[in-house]
Amino acid sequence: MLTASALTLESVATPRPTATLLRRLRDRQRHRALVTATDAAALTAGAAVVSAATVGIAAAGPTAVDVALLCSIAAGGIAVWLIALAATRSRSTEILAASEYRRLIAAAVFVFAAGASVNTVAPSTELRVQVLLGVPVALAAVLLNRTFWRRWAPRRRRLSSPRTLLVGSRADLDILARTLQRDGRLGYHVVGTALVGAHAIESTVVPDLSAASPGGVPILGPAVAAAQLAREIDAEIVMVAGATDDADFIRRLSWQLEGTATSLTVATLLTDVAAGRMSLRTAPGLALMNLRIPTYTGAPHRVKRVMDVLAAACAIVPIALVTPLIAAAIRLDSPGPVFFRQRRVGRDGHEFDIVKFRTMRPDAESELAGLSAANEAAGALFKVRRDPRVTRVGAILRKYSIDELPQFWNVLRGDMSVVGPRPPLPSEVRQYDDPVFRRLYLRPGITGPWQIGGRSDLSWQESVRLDLHYVENWSVPSDIGIMLRTAGVVLRAKGAY
Repeated sequence: MLTASALTLESVATPRPTATLLRRLRDRQRHRALVTATDAAALTAGAAVVSAATVGIAAAGPTAVDVALLCSIAAGGIAVWLIALAATRSRSTEILAASEYRRLIAAAVFVFAAGASVNTVAPSTELRVQVLLGVPVALAAVLLNRTFWRRWAPRRRRLSSPRTLLVGSRADLDILARTLQRDGRLGYHVVGTALVGAHAIESTVVPDLSAASPGGVPILGPAVAAAQLAREIDAEIVMVAGATDDADFIRRLSWQLEGTATSLTVATLLTDVAAGRMSLRTAPGLALMNLRIPTYTGAPHRVKRVMDVLAAACAIVPIALVTPLIAAAIRLDSPGPVFFRQRRVGRDGHEFDIVKFRTMRPDAESELAGLSAANEAAGALFKVRRDPRVTRVGAILRKYSIDELPQFWNVLRGDMSVVGPRPPLPSEVRQYDDPVFRRLYLRPGITGPWQIGGRSDLSWQESVRLDLHYVENWSVPSDIGIMLRTAGVVLRAKGAY
């Protein structure tokens, strides 16, 4: 006959994954296998193109030995690429597009370094060509493959939008849901909430969260029942917002979710802080998040200025060549000067004259007061989608941001940067409150987060948020990324008027 203690011991069992969780894991494994296979195919195609080009530019016809050598180098390169892509965890379904592309670039750097090292030890013309030409071609092929999976493949879209249960207080969930809605790249599909507090058992819809998911986000029950609720709604991720009064709540919740959900996420609600400024330190019974305080002087800012001067110096020559054509179009369309100068506010409140190609009638400034009733913007901004002061040529210049090309002269003078916050008018600055003045901590930019984030379609609050985030979190790599993304935004002409 079994004792009570024996019955207790026999009742202990290791949590086993549910059928639903096993299906999710199998889907992810199949997805990674498919991505790996298409990566290999893309790399093979790229290697074939480079090898064909190498054979084509050869002075003499290739021998069988040359072809065998090229094939062996290409095969080795593909193997190194696949190892690098796996080592950087670039196939994870839980990373954002920007992070995925950064990992692909890191893999390319690794492959380039490996090829260069081998060529140093055993110099070979074929290997040198494969490294110098093959790595960029292979990177382009892999980027194209990943873009397909992320944007067009239904399987990836589903895996990148996991069903999510939010847990926390009403106030914390309101902030969290708004943040998830604002940045759709995160991809969380919020299907319900579990509330902390005395009124958590109510079953209704949270008014403040109605925009976070189509139809609203229902309150499914109290936070203490979060694990059971996650099972009932088939949630893949449980996200806890903010802190709770119970220090062991998250640990107990993680135990209860074993075998049912893929992950437990803790949202700190620390908004608009770049990953590069945060670090996590752990110790037994303790987790510390370190937040680096931003600085506005020093070596990185000197590097930024050097980049500005080099970029502006390179841009001035082609701009000078096309300026006569643009000037002729402006003068033929309407009388008046070619260039438009306007007072703007730069770093530390320093005022300067910004230079643009004229896109409005010469008396446009005097007509501004009469258009105040048509203002479509809030806050300190003035925007009219179909501004009657804009000329026909001016509309085209604005659509593709050609009117801003003369601002590279402002960059050379030191008034502006290539990338930075939007350059405000003095009248706008006079309406700033204390936090918004932080936009003036850096030089304003020809392009910036507002340019790639929506341009004129942005509201005043969105424009301020993007600029403040940039000022506190900018980096040289982020500036390069904004420059590259600006080209695509300008060509699409979205949000410009």
